[in-house]
Amino acid sequence: MIIHLVDGTYELFRHFYAMPSALNHAGEEVAAARGVMYSIRALVREGATHIGVATDHVITSFRNDLWPGYKTGEGIDPALLSQFTLLEDGLRAWGLVVWPMIDVEADDALASAASRAALDPRVEQVVICSPDKDLAQCVRGTRVIQRDRVRKTTRDEAGVVAKFGVPPASIPDYLALVGDAADGFPGLKGWGPKSAATLLSRFGHIEAIPDDHRTWGIDIARAAALAATLTRDRALALLFKDLATLRTGVPVFESVDALEWRGPTPALAALRRRLAVDDTD
Repeated sequence: MIIHLVDGTYELFRHFYAMPSALNHAGEEVAAARGVMYSIRALVREGATHIGVATDHVITSFRNDLWPGYKTGEGIDPALLSQFTLLEDGLRAWGLVVWPMIDVEADDALASAASRAALDPRVEQVVICSPDKDLAQCVRGTRVIQRDRVRKTTRDEAGVVAKFGVPPASIPDYLALVGDAADGFPGLKGWGPKSAATLLSRFGHIEAIPDDHRTWGIDIARAAALAATLTRDRALALLFKDLATLRTGVPVFESVDALEWRGPTPALAALRRRLAVDDTD
């Protein structure tokens, strides 16, 4: 079997900014949620049989306690935020497994599901449906891959290395050094993608980068400047790495059998009326 894990938060944001506004009979904005529902239905029609969807039911998480600048729901359009619960209700009505995250993030749920599913010998492949760079750390060979359904591209472990210059296991270190504007942490001053990839491709992790920059194997002056920053801010870099490291202990399912789609539930009829979707399936 092939397991499809969908980043519901990414899908909702994508559809919200790609589709024109649509109000239902009660005046609720429903366009994005309806768009995601159609998108997931297309995934099933393409042959997906085992599906799990993760959402950020609450935008904040434990990471906000670790770093005050970490992303929050501030500035997000209320018309977008209001559709998270609607989407979760809709996906459940359609018979799908949904993980609405509160203390941790949707990416943590996806990482946990990918890790657990990959342990099952019946699983041929785990497909994480999201282009999010954070999730690149979950990729394992060709067994756990990322798929960008918009651009119709896939990224296996070789693809992660080609994209970032480091293997999946080094992605949290990479993001810690270069920063992640979407998540709200800046990285270390002077460290860019090229320097981070060069050092991490050699040493693997921030903790393994030697204090003696003369052993780094790059231009000595450049190494000295980077080393000065890393020496001063190593603790900060490790904090950023912690922020970027996805948790894999979220209790998402006991068995991948729970992810099998068996068809819509009786709640779908009322949900369709709320979404102003007709009865044509």
